[in-house]
Amino acid sequence: MRMKKWISAFLAAAMSLSLLAGCGASGASSSSDAVASASQSVSASSEASSTASAERTTFRIASLKGPTTMGLVELMDSADKGEARHDYQVTMYGTADEIAPQLIKGDIDVALVPCNLASVLYNKTEGAVQVAAINTLGVLYVVTNGDGISSVADLKGKTIYSTGKGTTPEYVLNYVLSQNGLTVGTDVTVEYLSEATEVAAAMESAGEGAVAMLPQPYVTTLQMQNENVKVALDMTEEWNKVSPDSALVTGVAVVRKEFAEANPAAFEEFLEDYASSVDFVNSNVEAAAELVAGYEIVPKAPVAQKALPECNITFITGSEMKEKVSGYLQVLYDQAPDSVGGTMPDDAFYYGA
Repeated sequence: MRMKKWISAFLAAAMSLSLLAGCGASGASSSSDAVASASQSVSASSEASSTASAERTTFRIASLKGPTTMGLVELMDSADKGEARHDYQVTMYGTADEIAPQLIKGDIDVALVPCNLASVLYNKTEGAVQVAAINTLGVLYVVTNGDGISSVADLKGKTIYSTGKGTTPEYVLNYVLSQNGLTVGTDVTVEYLSEATEVAAAMESAGEGAVAMLPQPYVTTLQMQNENVKVALDMTEEWNKVSPDSALVTGVAVVRKEFAEANPAAFEEFLEDYASSVDFVNSNVEAAAELVAGYEIVPKAPVAQKALPECNITFITGSEMKEKVSGYLQVLYDQAPDSVGGTMPDDAFYYGA
């Protein structure tokens, strides 16, 4: 009974927008460099834990149907072809609230979720869930179908259409605006809508000069539908300007601590395979786009191919992961403690760090 009460309570407050668990603009570090660094770290850890291949293990993996899964498609393809060294069973979901209860109950072993939700899960399960890797960094863009916006200051007096009321988009937007001397409700009006399609419709209705904040690949989709829409601000860059000591972390991979402890060598091999998949996606955009479309993550390969280079798909583990995640969560905590589960997670939250 106690578990049911707090599951329903924290999901409403802390579930991050599924649209956000995905891709973004160029972040503080190169994706390819991060993957290379992570692969070396994972390999070293794997060698320390086992000198031979781990016993074939079943991984029940949950991911949001959206950009968060793009970096995983090569691994998914290998698993479906029977070529993967472990039994990777990947299921995509529409929202994070479908994933969280299953992870808590032990029906899922690994999940790709929004960063702040990982912290919430850790706090609410008293340490039963750990963060193992960052899979995506920044995700949000301010777009407009007019001219005149080239800085955050130019948003003064504007109405911004967005999704994500009470979740990551709101926290990011409020933080960037406040650090630039603008207050929501006084200097800027923000209208939150439930879906990206509603944001696109609102922009169309508002006409020339309309402003919105959206994640990729929805920015690319909107631009392909309306050639007048242009990217005015990259929110990752704006975050870095006002908070250079932190990173805008969108998506992470989490693991049940019990599963990782029961299958240490196999989990290290999963991390190696995941890093390899991310490297493939970033290095082979055309082929990756076909896989992304084939798994119906994005409707068509041309959209995926155009969006992928703008996506900040990455793979960061260890101490670098800890530094980036903790810095990001601290910014969210300072704004709204409930967004990270009420308290900042301790060192045990970070797998392998």
